[in-house]
Amino acid sequence: MAQDSQTLHGDGISATVVAQGAELVSLQNTDGLELLWQAGPDWRRHSPVLFPIVGRLKGDQLRHQGRTYPMTQHGFARDRQFAWAERGPRSCTLVLTDDADTRSHYPFAFRLAITYSVSGLELCVRFEITNTGNETLPASIGAHPAFNWPLRPDLAKPDYRLTFSEAERAPIRRLKDGLLLAASQPTPVDGKILDLSEQLFVDDAVILDRPASRLVRYAAKGGPAINMSWDGFQELGIWSKPGGAPFLCIEPWHGIASPVDFDGEFTEKPGLMLIAPTEKRMLSYSIGLRTG
Repeated sequence: MAQDSQTLHGDGISATVVAQGAELVSLQNTDGLELLWQAGPDWRRHSPVLFPIVGRLKGDQLRHQGRTYPMTQHGFARDRQFAWAERGPRSCTLVLTDDADTRSHYPFAFRLAITYSVSGLELCVRFEITNTGNETLPASIGAHPAFNWPLRPDLAKPDYRLTFSEAERAPIRRLKDGLLLAASQPTPVDGKILDLSEQLFVDDAVILDRPASRLVRYAAKGGPAINMSWDGFQELGIWSKPGGAPFLCIEPWHGIASPVDFDGEFTEKPGLMLIAPTEKRMLSYSIGLRTG
């Protein structure tokens, strides 16, 4: 794995990234405490990149100009080998471009560059999507980092809460069989506070499709804490495996699963970025570690 991974070191943080899926696979504080879920039996991923879709398409099919293309949940980027563009002690960049295989699922030309960088106690992840083709590029992208829940084994899962930077009063959205239900539901967020429990995820992810916040803090009353902020994303998913699992995912998205009644032309799917030829779109998120 040494040749296919890069470990970045900040002043109080280390992060390891692998070429397979350009995935973050480790995030440790200065004491060597692992904060990222280590892909155990409950879920075999750490922090997959969701591209070129977020969530599912109806029937796992992408429809474009009279043709149908197979496209599984969250897209193919998480299962592809990225190329290293830059590698250094504090930052690295990985790149994925279209090829014959991607075009058999997604008939568009693109370049996806992902840069990881550390500074002090913060990891920044930047996505740059470029339309290298001659037609509009319809795409979604999402982050899916899974943090240990609890972050420290002497704490309990119900001790944890999410604290948003703004009051989150808007209704939330839910999924059925991976597709977006039409009706919204009352938010479980009490002002700025979402108390975490396994019961919260019985009906799958909690989706804030119009969050007021651009930062959320994940913490218990004691122990380490994580501040997660984002820019350019328009939805936020919060997920743990229904039935209980020792991880919590905080997921900035630009895009969302297909509505249950949508089975049309992919370019008309709600939530997509529509990127003109030669244009690019940049989005980012940051994970900041706090001692308490």
